[in-house]
Parts: sequence; structure tokens; C-alpha cells
Amino acid sequence: MKNPQQTHISSKIKDNEAYMKERVGVGTSFDLGFRQMKILKKDVQLYYLTGLCDTSFIMELMKKLVEINDNESNRAKLKEIIFNRLVHQQVETIRTMDEAVDQLLSGLIVIFIDGENEAFVIDVRKYPGRSPEEPDTERVVRGSRDGYTENIIQNTALTRRRIRDERLRFEILKVGERSKTDICIAYLQDVADPGLIDLVKQEIESIEIDGLSMADKTIEEFLVKQGFNPYPLVRYTERPDVASAHLFEGHVVIIVDTSPSMIITPTTFFHHVQHAEEYRQSPAVGSFVRWVRFLGILTSIFLLPLWLLFVTHPELLPEGMDFIGPNEEGNIPIVLQLILGDIGIEFLRMAAIHTPTPLSTAMGLIAAVLIGEIAIQVGLFMPEVILYVSISAIGAFATPSYELSVANKIARIALLIVTAFFGIEGFVIGVTLYILLLARIHSLNTPYLWPFLPFNGKALSQILFRVSVPLGKHRPEIVHPQNVKRQPE
Repeated sequence: MKNPQQTHISSKIKDNEAYMKERVGVGTSFDLGFRQMKILKKDVQLYYLTGLCDTSFIMELMKKLVEINDNESNRAKLKEIIFNRLVHQQVETIRTMDEAVDQLLSGLIVIFIDGENEAFVIDVRKYPGRSPEEPDTERVVRGSRDGYTENIIQNTALTRRRIRDERLRFEILKVGERSKTDICIAYLQDVADPGLIDLVKQEIESIEIDGLSMADKTIEEFLVKQGFNPYPLVRYTERPDVASAHLFEGHVVIIVDTSPSMIITPTTFFHHVQHAEEYRQSPAVGSFVRWVRFLGILTSIFLLPLWLLFVTHPELLPEGMDFIGPNEEGNIPIVLQLILGDIGIEFLRMAAIHTPTPLSTAMGLIAAVLIGEIAIQVGLFMPEVILYVSISAIGAFATPSYELSVANKIARIALLIVTAFFGIEGFVIGVTLYILLLARIHSLNTPYLWPFLPFNGKALSQILFRVSVPLGKHRPEIVHPQNVKRQPE
């Protein structure tokens, strides 16, 4: 967001110096560097941020500026001489102090010249960060091991490496009155829907907030206006190959500086249940892995409510399956045991996140051996409850999207409660309301259950079966691509 009352750069360099001291804190903040030099008897000032600039570039630029005194004498053309001596590929001219402050705090050098009402900015940024490495949540057996980092420049380069198309666009925006966070919108110009691109840009440009402390998550909440709906309306990925695959399909990818997670829009429910591993194996193996994952996701949602229904209504069990259900009554109601067990699994997940890695194994042993065994012995839980809660938890862990797995957990607990209170009717009505809830959700005007609702048989078959790449000749129509064909017929 830009201030409509912008201050123009003064031709009096002392006025600019006073502005920088008052507005930015030059001379107060230790990480704001300032250097004044005499070039052909005129004052020239350099401003830079020590933590975000490459020192070697700064030294080289200062050396070239000082050499002007030895090689030049035309003071009237000092501005042009300095511009020619700035040995860098990215040099721009700015005319307002607001631009100077924004560029300075982004890691660029700002150069003022006495007597000139314009300044030069040179991009010598060198952001601190880590090297690309495989994301922990999206590991594959075979495939690339690089992943996005917290550096937006590095992330765009990782994407460019996979899409060497002159029609790939990276549009940069700044959001946050105080944070001035860089946000990049990536898309293929001749593939992505122009209406979708404009919608995403309008939503981001309309954000009015002081800062993006949670980076991509804050952008998501402004973009899709999720409210209390627990189901994820955008997909996150830290893999460049996954982001590139979605760009080829016609999606728009949002890159937020300081975050390694890319936002993919628009997305449906079925985007959250696919994993890169399926496309790193043969179509048959990929389809098998996908079916097993689907089974795990369905298990994580419906296993516990269905088992509770069979326990409370054993007459529903077919002949030969009467072994399902507890052999003896517990000390507390079964539904309460299931809910406590589900919440206990959530405790363990949270503890694993916050526990140092060397201690996580010991914590897992304590949870599995001591807590589970002793809870059964004292009568707090029945063995069957531990079994089915564990299977349900494994199904949740098999869900590729962490956000989707947590949303499914909320749905599972809700189904447990209505099944416990209303029996068969509660289970049927609960499942029906669950499907209707998903059917009513839209993400950026995209139906959440497409291609199941509205039904598209061809697209649904490609979700159920991992289709060989040569057979995937068309892009998904749900993103309304300009160019439908991915390859010749």
C-alpha cells in the first residue's frame, strides 16, 4: 500500500538526510548503514541495510565512485557519470522518498546526489536463509530433493528452472503498511484464466493491514474468507515440481516472501488428497498408492462413528462379523473413550512437534507402551478402542494435506457425537450433512467437490486412476484454461 501523500526527493541533500534520520532512524538503528562521500566536490550519500546487503558489492560500488575523482572533471554531468559507474545489472531511478525508504528496508542501496531530485537504487540484496532441501511433509522415494525456502528470489528461480517459458509471469506486489511484504503472483500468461488472475490480484491489492506476521496464512484468510469452515480452500506445497505441475494446468501460484509454502489456487477437495509420490511411480503403482491413500482418508473419517454404531446396534452386523465390538463393558461410556482417545492422539501429535528430535523416540515409546497399556489395565480404555482409534489416526497421517487431516478429525468427532445421541438416524443424517457441507463450499468460485459434484465422469476417472502422462492431453476444465490442450491429439 502506498501513501497518497508522497514526499518527493529534494535537490538539497541535507533535507533528504534529515528525512532519513527522522523517518527510518539512520544514526539510531545500528543496522542502517550510511556513508557520505565527496565526488567532484559534490556530496553523495549511500544508505544500506547491513543485514540484507552483500558487503562485497557495496565495497565495489564505493570504489568505482571514488575513482570518478581521478578520471572525470565534468561536474555538470555528475549524475550521468555516477549512473555509468554503478557496475550492477539492476539500477533504477526513483523520485520519491517513500520509494527510497521502501527500497532501503527491502535490502537495496539508495544513492542521493546533491543538487539532484532523483536517486539511484541498486539491488544488492543477500537475504539470510537456508539452502533448498526436501520438505519434511512431502517426501518421495524417487524424485527431486530440492524444496522452496524462505527467500522469494530463490523460490522464483526454482520455478523458472522447471518452466523455461517466456510466457511465465511473476508479478510482484507489496502488502502491509509496516511489514511491506513482497508477494509474487505466478501464472502462465496464455494458459491461466485472466478472470482468475484479476480476481487474485484484486483480493491481494485490497488487503489493508499493518503487517503479515503469519505470511502466507494471513494472505489465505484475506483471499478466500474462510470463516469457521475447517476445510482448506487453498493448497500449500513446498515442492517446486508440484507448483510447476499446477502452473501447467492453469492454476495461479502465490509466493509470499519469508514463507517456504506456495499457495495454489483454485483447489478442490481432491487436490488435497493427491501426492507427488503417485506421479513418481508407474501408473499402476501410482493408482494403487492412491487407492490405499483414499482408503486411509475414508477410514480416518468414518471408521470410529461406524464402529460405534455397530457397538450400540449389534443387530446391524452381518452374520459372521459378530466379533466386532467389546467383549466386556468399560468403566466409562464407549463414545467418551473414543473422544478421549482421539484427543489423546492429538496431544501426542502436538508433543511430537514441540519435542526435540533426540527425545521424540523416547516420548513415542512412553505413549505407546506405558500410557496405552496402563490405561487398558486400569479400565480407562478397552483394547478395541485403542485399536480403532490407532487405525483412524494412521489414516489421518496418510492424508497428504495436514490441513485436511485436522478438518477430517473435527468432522469425525462431530459424527461420533451425533451417532452416540441419535443412533442410526444420527449417523445417516450426519454423513448427509457432511457431504452437503462440502458440496456448498466454493474456493474462488470453484466447486469444492468437483468433479464429483458437479459430476464430470472423465475428470473423476483421472482422480480415481493415475493416468499415464501421454494420455493426459487436456488441462482440467475447472480452472477455465485459455489453452485446453496440453499436447497435440
